[in-house]
Amino acid sequence: MGEGKGSTLVFVLVVALSLVAFGFSIAAERRRSIGNPIQDPITNATYCVYNSDVATGYGVGAFLFLLSGESLLMGVTKCMCFGRPLAPGSDRAWSIIYFISSWMTFLIAEACVIAGATKNAYHTKYLSAQTFSCESLRKGIFIAGAVFIVATMVLNVYYYMYFTKSVSSPPAHKANRSGSNIGMAGYA
Repeated sequence: MGEGKGSTLVFVLVVALSLVAFGFSIAAERRRSIGNPIQDPITNATYCVYNSDVATGYGVGAFLFLLSGESLLMGVTKCMCFGRPLAPGSDRAWSIIYFISSWMTFLIAEACVIAGATKNAYHTKYLSAQTFSCESLRKGIFIAGAVFIVATMVLNVYYYMYFTKSVSSPPAHKANRSGSNIGMAGYA
């Protein structure tokens, strides 16, 4: 590992896991459950029949892959709270900004994909309404998750880059103040 450069393996794994999560989120959007009203000829009741439940699995997959990428990065950097202290300076400031931003986008992305997966599963498995309109998952829930997954990936890469720069830079030297000359006599 070079001076101020992070591990290439960590970069590749975080980007790969995020891209897989992105792919799952896009696939989930394309395979959302859509309901069709069907009239039962025997009871003359109208109910909704939904197509496959694949989008729920894709949404859960996106959730798990993004969680894995975030967990990997936080494990390597020790969540910025444990381990060596960061050297003061602009690298530490940017590291903190990217850390907070990546967590915010991560939480939003996870909320979008898990909410979409849950809502999709609800409509697919449990809704058999007596109404003529079949509810389905609103378009764009998984796309919003995908957008925030990409934002999380970019912020995670920058966070790791500035984190490694800040950790690898030498610590600031403190002035040696072994004695005080201002208005105080040395008593021994």
